[in-house]
Amino acid sequence: MRKRLARRGAIAVGSPQSRRRPTYRPAPNDSADAAAQREAKRPEREQTFITRMVNQWWTRLLEAVYEGSLSEQEAEYESHCTKRDYLWNTVGIGVWGMVFPLLTVVTTQLVGAEQAGMFSMAFVTGTLLMIAASYGVRNFQVSDIDEVDSFSSYQVNRWITGALALVAGILYCTFRDYSPNMMTISLGVYVYKMVDGIADVYEGRLQQADKLYLAGISQALRSLAVAAAFSLALFITRSLPFASVAMAVVAVASLALLTIPLALLETEKSRGMRLEEVTGLLRRCFPLFAALFLFNLIESMPKFVMEGMLPYDNQLYFNALYFPAQGILLAIGFVYKPQLLRLASIWSNPRKRRRFDLVVAAMMVVVLAVTVFSGVMMAWIGIPVMSFMYGVDFERFRMLAYLMIAAGGITAAIDFLYAIITVLRRQGDVMKLYLISFAASVIAPLVLVALLGLMGAVISYLLVMALLLVLLIVEYVHIRRAITRERNPFA
Repeated sequence: MRKRLARRGAIAVGSPQSRRRPTYRPAPNDSADAAAQREAKRPEREQTFITRMVNQWWTRLLEAVYEGSLSEQEAEYESHCTKRDYLWNTVGIGVWGMVFPLLTVVTTQLVGAEQAGMFSMAFVTGTLLMIAASYGVRNFQVSDIDEVDSFSSYQVNRWITGALALVAGILYCTFRDYSPNMMTISLGVYVYKMVDGIADVYEGRLQQADKLYLAGISQALRSLAVAAAFSLALFITRSLPFASVAMAVVAVASLALLTIPLALLETEKSRGMRLEEVTGLLRRCFPLFAALFLFNLIESMPKFVMEGMLPYDNQLYFNALYFPAQGILLAIGFVYKPQLLRLASIWSNPRKRRRFDLVVAAMMVVVLAVTVFSGVMMAWIGIPVMSFMYGVDFERFRMLAYLMIAAGGITAAIDFLYAIITVLRRQGDVMKLYLISFAASVIAPLVLVALLGLMGAVISYLLVMALLLVLLIVEYVHIRRAITRERNPFA
């Protein structure tokens, strides 16, 4: 960009002379036209970095649209940047993970705990719908290193599941007989989470092309734009339904103007969609979808039980206690998700299976260390900071906060083990475990919330997560032994 601008004039862009705005004083005999022409020749002020990047992206996008294809354009960003992948993947996941807690704080401060609880409930349901839209395909897609299924088929698959998930959200709101305000809040959140679910397939394509850092940038920018739009709209109008709609509009715009074009411009053109591949993805990834959906439904069951038994402000308290635990899950994701492609490569080499097992064991130790550290931080400054942020006294919930941190560590371990089982392509083996845990998640909250209220919800969540982790560990050991026997019957 600098070179292009430099060729347009004699003054080098960025030099001190280029920053001075020359003044033109028309000569006494100058005509008005001559003065106007001289005014038009004035050099433009130097653009800021953000303005320059936006202009460059907009120009590139318009040129690609004018030429009739995004996929056939030449890529401009390099691949195989491990440090950059880690940095921007961490930023992207971190910003995305902060949207819910940040907007909950903003909502609490601007419109009160009751409406914040309503927003929290809508976000919980929206997250479940996002998982349904994603259909558990991301890890499967990224580890498809031979591109057995085309990216076009992955796209069609995702748009189908996204549309079905949104319809399910509308039906759920109708079934719950929500008020017009709660209906609008929920649908605004649902559209935003559907965009998250659909964007995931394009960001997965960037990761598949070893450009994970671009996926992180896309995720971060979308999350920042959504959070800014929601907060500004709520600050100006004090209307939670209006802010939710603004959030949805900005999310859709980010998908159309950034995420989709970036994935198409920066990766190789995919071969055409095949119906058998689309249906094959629906069939093969159903165990992934079912397990992930059941897992998150298990996580959310205490909240759904509370919605029928307790006031909405309890949703705020539960989610505020859960956010530090979610931080553990995100932190572990920062470590292992950028390595999924490499883990799949390690596993594909039978001579490196021992190394694969050592990586799994090391990650479980990391999960334990992060959980202990989070517990220490919660005991030291966590409770006072939460009380300040929300304007609510969380000292009375100190014991619940410790229990939730323990549950967060267990959840992170479950998430990692599930990803590993996906790499092994044995995801169907864990379905029965999730069904067992789902049954427990239905019974435990109904009993404990009725007896202990908010405390019962937290305890039931911890117990069910602990049960699922134990079942997964046992199943993983069984899978590894079975694979070893397949390779060497005499082992």
